[in-house]
Amino acid sequence: MAAQTTSEHRIRTLAFLQVALALQTLALFFQAVTAGMLLSSSHGHVLHDIGSRVMYGASMVYVLAAILAWRPGGGSPRPLLYASGFLVLASAQVVSGIAHLPSLHVPLGVLMFGLSVLALGPVLSVRLPRRSGTRSSGTRS
Repeated sequence: MAAQTTSEHRIRTLAFLQVALALQTLALFFQAVTAGMLLSSSHGHVLHDIGSRVMYGASMVYVLAAILAWRPGGGSPRPLLYASGFLVLASAQVVSGIAHLPSLHVPLGVLMFGLSVLALGPVLSVRLPRRSGTRSSGTRS
C-alpha cells in the first residue's frame, strides 16, 4: 500500500511539473507574440505587460513544482536547478524590460523561450509508472 501511495505521489508531482513547465513555455511564446504586437498595435503594450506578470508567476510555479518533485518525491534535483535558473533569467528579463533595454531584453527573451522548449521535451517524454491494477493488452514481439 505504501508503494502505491508513493507511486501515485510521483505521478501527481511529475504531472504538476509537466503542466508548470508547459505553462511557462506558453507564457514565453505569448510574450514573443505580444512583443511583435508592440510594433503594430496600441494594445500590444498592455498585453505584453500582463503577459510578463503571467510569465514571472509561471516561473515561480515551475520552481514550486520542481521542489515538490524533488524533495518529497525523491526525484532528481536537476529540475530544481533548471527552474531556479529560469527564475533568475525571468528576474533579469523583468529588470531589462522595466529599464527599457531592448538590446538585452529581446535576446534574453529568445534565449528563455529556447531553453524552456528544450527543458519541456525531456519532461514530457518521461513515462509515468503504471498503476498496479492495470495490465498490458498488447502482444510481445
